[in-house]
Amino acid sequence: MNLDELISEYVGIEGRLADPSVHADQNLARKLGKRYAELRPIVETYRELSSTGDDLAAARELAGEDEAFAVEAGELERRQEDLEERLRRLLVPRDPNDDKDVILEVKAGEGGEESALFAGDLLRMYLRYAERVGWKTEVLDSHPSDLGGYKDVTVAVKARGQEDGAWTRLKFEGGVHRVQRVPATESQGRIHTSAVGVLVTPEAEDVDVQIDPNDLRIDVYRSSGPGGQSVNTTDSAVRITHQPTGVVVSCQNEKSQLQNKEQALRILRSRLLAMAQEEADAAASAERKSQVRTVDRSERVRTYNYPENRISDHRVGYKAYNLDQVLDGDLHNVTQALVDADMERRLAEAQGS
Repeated sequence: MNLDELISEYVGIEGRLADPSVHADQNLARKLGKRYAELRPIVETYRELSSTGDDLAAARELAGEDEAFAVEAGELERRQEDLEERLRRLLVPRDPNDDKDVILEVKAGEGGEESALFAGDLLRMYLRYAERVGWKTEVLDSHPSDLGGYKDVTVAVKARGQEDGAWTRLKFEGGVHRVQRVPATESQGRIHTSAVGVLVTPEAEDVDVQIDPNDLRIDVYRSSGPGGQSVNTTDSAVRITHQPTGVVVSCQNEKSQLQNKEQALRILRSRLLAMAQEEADAAASAERKSQVRTVDRSERVRTYNYPENRISDHRVGYKAYNLDQVLDGDLHNVTQALVDADMERRLAEAQGS
């Protein structure tokens, strides 16, 4: 779709949103509002670019008579270049999930208890980062380890009405995160390497994924805590198996069986949505290679080196020596490097198409 068509679509949606009858259908109004919000930056930038072009033409015409207009023309030229670049980036097709919230899962991997402890460190990093940027977090399910880490933990992250959803920045966190440090349990001071897996999926709404209740096998069991001890005396934990795909989700955090079922369904919907989108992406571009990968969950994506206070992202060559600050939630520069690399890839693809 070219720029003229996008502007025409924007004007048409603006007119429809002014019609009270449209708001009688909440789903339609929400869909139109979402598309209107997506198009608004494009249209506003285009209009500002057109206005700047008119001002620049006038300034150039008067520059021979007044030096002040020559100076203004130079400023307007720079402004025009900035707006052209901004518009070029805005016209790159967006990830359709960029406005979505996410389900983030952190799982201990190789390294035993040390891996579980680092899973807890990563969880705190993401929770503190979310707090810094004004997101809301909710722990949906967790299985603590004996020494205070996590065997696995699942968190919902919501951007709370921000223009971009949590997916915009957290989608690049999926993969294997490697840690190099001296474990607290190591008496001889040797550096160990262990790994933690992170899975990030866009949180699906009911309209995104339809689940047939007949496709579900639901089992209930007694919740357990570290070391296998019983947490409560009722069968409140829930395990749901989606039989067509074999996806299994369990939740035990809540005291109510019904609440655990609802949380498990939220996670299940997000996983099924991610599976469907990955299959569609693979079918549409089986040969496409990306510098920033969000599908390959088995790939080592990042290393956290404690002795050197270094963090390295292997997909884009990012390296910094502020690991302590990153683990305290200062994750912006790391995620921005991945966002920028992804934008450059999509710009290159748009120009090549």
